[in-house]
Amino acid sequence: MDTLKNMSKAPYWLFVALIVVLAGLQYRLWVGEGSLAQVTELKRQIAEQQGENERLLERNRILEAEVVELKKGMETVEERARHELGMVKEGETLYQLAE
Repeated sequence: MDTLKNMSKAPYWLFVALIVVLAGLQYRLWVGEGSLAQVTELKRQIAEQQGENERLLERNRILEAEVVELKKGMETVEERARHELGMVKEGETLYQLAE
């Protein structure tokens, strides 16, 4: 008779242990490290960083084109000197029009 009582208690403790394990796994899924919320946030950050990377790659392409252009000819250097520094060639007269 005692063995029947012990057998009936064993499944109860096993059930309780399984419930505790399940609760622990659910906690980790929803709240803990590697949770769904954290994964979603990391995916958002990745997308944001990829957008930033694309913007910087485009800027680098533009700068690289400018460097190549500056290396190959004096026309670009002259144009920059005129627009950015307000320089004029010897013998030229600069007229500024006010709007």
